[in-house]
Amino acid sequence: MKKAYIFPGQGAQFAGMGKELYDHSDETKFLFEQANEVLGFRITDVMFDGTDEELKQTAVTQPAIFLHSVILAKAMGNAFRPDMVAGHSLGEFSALVSAGALGYEDGLRLVAARAKAMQKATEIQPSAMAAILGLDDFTVEDVCQRVSEVVVPANYNCPGQLVISGTIAGVDKACELLLEAGARRALKLNVGGAFHSPLMEAAKVKLQAAIESVQLSEPICPVYQNVDAKAYTDPDAIKHNLIEQLTGPVRWTQTILHMIEDGANSFTEVGPGNVLQGLVKKIDRQAETAAAVL
Repeated sequence: MKKAYIFPGQGAQFAGMGKELYDHSDETKFLFEQANEVLGFRITDVMFDGTDEELKQTAVTQPAIFLHSVILAKAMGNAFRPDMVAGHSLGEFSALVSAGALGYEDGLRLVAARAKAMQKATEIQPSAMAAILGLDDFTVEDVCQRVSEVVVPANYNCPGQLVISGTIAGVDKACELLLEAGARRALKLNVGGAFHSPLMEAAKVKLQAAIESVQLSEPICPVYQNVDAKAYTDPDAIKHNLIEQLTGPVRWTQTILHMIEDGANSFTEVGPGNVLQGLVKKIDRQAETAAAVL
């Protein structure tokens, strides 16, 4: 019986998030206050009392979800005993900190740097993402390759649900062709830019220097990384994959299938929301899923 712990990415935020966790103990309160200091603003004020709109800002969203996930894992104490971990996009940083590969403060600084770099990249070139429902991966990949503008598969979320990412013209054209190819829906997403696409190259360059400057250790268990859905414990390999992540796709379907092949039979989502539990169930109906509790 192997336990997998999974960590959510951007989109899992909600107003009031983390308040219960802050009040849980002196240790959790200290970690939140430490984060306020590291970030240079009181992110707890936005998390606990901010509006949905304020929480949607990338510079707030990413650290907020990271903090909720990592502090929850720490608050679980001995109950947090993973045989393997994975995180969806931003969640990979939460997974690495929770598995002991990356320090808490270093992880938070990297997430803040990542959010800023991504925001900057979206300002350089307006871009978009869209969710494609009801088509197999191969058809989506094939259509994207036929579009002359930049558009690529960005998130392999579960069978029949793939997110594409690219220039506005590229995404619009791909949506049109994918609907013609039989997609049930092609839904433009309310995001700031083309995450997990070549258009994030400027952000990747900025983030690379930050990632290379931090110390990574061997994690307490294998970490399944987004870029190729494989398990890693070697710090140098983990670093390399983390750098590639911004411009590469999130292979979530493949990640969960690999974890199941390697013996995972229960998946616990650590952080806000329950999106990942839903995706796991769509990938394998037999898989047990749960939310992490204090």
